[in-house]
Amino acid sequence: MPPRPTVLTKRTLDKDLDKITHAEEAAKHVLRRLVAPGLGLIFVGLVMLFAGVYVLDQPGAVLVVAAAALAGYMAMNIGANDVTNNVGAAVGARAMTMGQALIIAAIFEVLGATVAGGEVVKTISSNIVDTVQVPQALLGWIMMAALMAAALWINLATWMNAPVSTTHAIVGAVIGAGIAAVGTEPVNWRVMLEITSSWITSPLIGGLIAAGLLYLVKTLIIYRDDKIAAAQRWVPVLVAVMAGGFMAYMVLQLSPTGKFPSFTIILIGIGIGLVSWLIARPLVLAQARNLENRNSSLRVLFRLPLIGSAALLSFAHGANDVSNAVGPLSAIVHSVGIGGGDGVGHPPLWVMLIGAFGISVGLLLFGPRLIRLVGEEITKLNPMRAYCVALSTAFTVIFASWLGLPVSTTHIAVGSVFGVGFFREWYTRHSKRRIAYIRRRAESFDIDEPEDPNIHETRRRYLVRRSHFMTIIAAWIVTVPVSAALAAMIYWVMFALFV
Repeated sequence: MPPRPTVLTKRTLDKDLDKITHAEEAAKHVLRRLVAPGLGLIFVGLVMLFAGVYVLDQPGAVLVVAAAALAGYMAMNIGANDVTNNVGAAVGARAMTMGQALIIAAIFEVLGATVAGGEVVKTISSNIVDTVQVPQALLGWIMMAALMAAALWINLATWMNAPVSTTHAIVGAVIGAGIAAVGTEPVNWRVMLEITSSWITSPLIGGLIAAGLLYLVKTLIIYRDDKIAAAQRWVPVLVAVMAGGFMAYMVLQLSPTGKFPSFTIILIGIGIGLVSWLIARPLVLAQARNLENRNSSLRVLFRLPLIGSAALLSFAHGANDVSNAVGPLSAIVHSVGIGGGDGVGHPPLWVMLIGAFGISVGLLLFGPRLIRLVGEEITKLNPMRAYCVALSTAFTVIFASWLGLPVSTTHIAVGSVFGVGFFREWYTRHSKRRIAYIRRRAESFDIDEPEDPNIHETRRRYLVRRSHFMTIIAAWIVTVPVSAALAAMIYWVMFALFV
């Protein structure tokens, strides 16, 4: 008897079709992960074309175009790793969505890099390694090796969810490649000492300023009987201080040196602060209507200053950290005799644009990866604490950019977050409000030695995760030697293959 033909039932056919559907979904999921890297490659290609327009038919054009590609890659890594410094606190406090934060950060990164980034670029490109003592034929390769080493290390750190310092990476890479090429003599150790000291002091200063701001907010607003009335009085003042300080910095950066005396700049800052207070006061009063006298209501009133401080911090970050990408490129441009800047170490505008837009592209494509670590996992942030972190970081970075010091924005931002967290631990145990609570309980129970029944639990309850603290400190420590060693190896490979 011949075998009966196999007949596919409806149930079997549906299963096979479901498998095809799942395979298509899996393929789309895999391809979706490749969209961001693909767009990044397209951006690097556009950077090469953009640079080629400016250096076409000039000596050293091939080296400059290759360096521009590396600078664009480095800038994208800076945007991917350092985005947490700008908007991590605001997103962690739920004052703005991820999309809003990325758009604000991208716009102000470009403005900060193009308007106020030139002085720090000069430090990276010509002050760390004395370009006079380095043969021009080698300087380009030193900076190429530094760019590649720093970018690779930051890319690896971002993949490992480690918020390392991009400033540490590029400074260490420039030193490592310079020593590999010409020894230790051209290294400007005095400038290195200044930079290193700023790395140590800047996170401490940022943490202290953030803790001081939080103390003022708690004292003047949070622990008042009428919180809403106190917020109506002081939130416009905080906005005015932020706007006045920012405008004073802008005058310093944009005006020729010595054009305005310090007293005049201070008066300009005070004037802008008063105008900002007049604008912010009715806005805050309108927001405060019908709000209950609770801490949760303060989040609404702090949303405006928090968004402003996040934008200010993005501007400051662009002004300071763009140097990490375009400083070496600027040195290469000048080493091959291509002008366009305003002196040795001062970058041409097209060089600054590569760094500015590269940071924004990296921020938009890869930025959300590290948001949660700084914004949510180190310590719990609400809009009041996040505002203190952002404003402290912005002012510290702006002041360092004015001095031409390439400080670590990561150090300052994370230091400010830790400062807020450690201050909360101290304040929880020593605040007058808590002591008064313990005394009231002692009186109600009629005991001689008042003791809070939860005091031992409070002492065990840390508001800062120590594991993150140690991990981040370890990442900071290894960044300079790792990037220096990697840059030295890359330089030796480049020298053997191309020079």
